[in-house]
Amino acid sequence: MTEQTQAESYINGKTLLIDKELDWTSFDVVNKIRVSLRNELGIKKIKVGHAGTLDPLATGLVIICTGRSTKMISQYTGLDKEYVATVTLGATTPSFDLETEINQRLPFKHLTKEMIREELKGFLGTIEQVPPIFSAKQIDGKRAYNLARQGEDVKMRKNTVTIHEIEMIEYDPPGLKLRICCSKGTYIRSIADDLGKKLKCGAHLSSLRRTRIGEFHVNDAEKINDFVKKLKPL
Repeated sequence: MTEQTQAESYINGKTLLIDKELDWTSFDVVNKIRVSLRNELGIKKIKVGHAGTLDPLATGLVIICTGRSTKMISQYTGLDKEYVATVTLGATTPSFDLETEINQRLPFKHLTKEMIREELKGFLGTIEQVPPIFSAKQIDGKRAYNLARQGEDVKMRKNTVTIHEIEMIEYDPPGLKLRICCSKGTYIRSIADDLGKKLKCGAHLSSLRRTRIGEFHVNDAEKINDFVKKLKPL
């Protein structure tokens, strides 16, 4: 493929599967791809967008669309997602993950796999969950995380989501690894916090990896730096 036809292919539209790394935002990925297409292929102007955000503290699959394929983004955003999550029992944080410091510790050594599996059953199906206050949810036109960081009392409205599957992969106290298949808009952090409440031991999300979006799998994705290396310079 020549430089010209390669450039045209991105302008005509491509759907890219990127394995996002830790501490990158979804916008960081979009921006890196846009700048790389400009610099490496000499494309002066091109649309690049993502089909659903992934938190900086999470890794895994992000769908990126370029050029005319950005019109397809809405087809991808509503697809079901699959995650592998590590939940740490016995400690809570205000953000439900590692963005904030631990604010409470509770006993957890009495828990068994059977007790945990029993409580996980309660998450299956259509449920209501409260999003974390440290989230991008809009409250009166402002991001909830900005209000939370300013110390304001943030009241979050419940969301209705669907959990198709939730299973224990591994339990090595205090770490609990779960595989979760869910609908759009599900906060895995909230599942971790709610599970801690059900078990009366407290919990928070300590790692998260998105492995699937619809039929797209992270095994078919590439790291952003590998994508950039493939571009042929002018």
